[in-house]
Amino acid sequence: MTDLRRFNGQVALVTGSAHGIGQAIVERFAQEGASVVVADIDLTGADAVVSGITAGGGTGIAVKCDVKSKEDISAMIEKTIATYGKIDILVNNAGDVTIAKHFLTTDEAWWDHFLDTNLKSQYLISRLVAPFMAKAGKGCIINMSSGGATRSHRGMVAYDASKGGVEGFTRALALELAPYGIRVNALVPGLIVTRPEHAEPVADERRNKTVPIGRGGTPADLAGPAAFLASEDAAYITGSCLVVDGAVLVQQRSPQVETFPIDTFPKLEDI
Repeated sequence: MTDLRRFNGQVALVTGSAHGIGQAIVERFAQEGASVVVADIDLTGADAVVSGITAGGGTGIAVKCDVKSKEDISAMIEKTIATYGKIDILVNNAGDVTIAKHFLTTDEAWWDHFLDTNLKSQYLISRLVAPFMAKAGKGCIINMSSGGATRSHRGMVAYDASKGGVEGFTRALALELAPYGIRVNALVPGLIVTRPEHAEPVADERRNKTVPIGRGGTPADLAGPAAFLASEDAAYITGSCLVVDGAVLVQQRSPQVETFPIDTFPKLEDI
């Protein structure tokens, strides 16, 4: 817990914040004084997060938003502006990491799902939010990336491609928005247990052995870095990708956790 109030008077919009990393981040912003928008496809979950925030003395609203829907995105932005009049911080957290498939068994719909959910949504939301920030002369956008942006997972060609796009988008957007006082960065989480209730002891043990720091990550491990990137302490940081993974990506050894082992690959007779 922190007693900092770095975001008093600011408004933070966090997508995919009814659960997991997004929830931890939006709660941290609220704790530090921001008025928050908890946006998620799960409105019931978003309402529950807002209830917890207000019970703790914070301020927030819940908005239902499917980030693949232009209509939902527009409605989310309109409600935020109607309620608070501005957006100081945007965290493009919503995304999908499920539906692993070998490339030879995939189709266009699978590809489009990941690119639309993880990458196009960040463009669509940022495109609507950035003009408000530009007119205010300041703002912070934080995109959610993954180790898959620079490394690769088996069974996740589309996911890794989408996250590689996120980091390219982050760098390019930082250049274009810097003259307007807007900073754009990305967080790169690694091996985070986003839903503890879904954790399995055997998987947790393997994950902990894989991470040099000795444990898998939690959503709370991303909240502090997000708050840092949005704060004045990071005023000279833009176009960067901050890795928060317990040193998983820097190690040179075979992974001990294989989420999509070779023995699950399609057999030649099935192709």
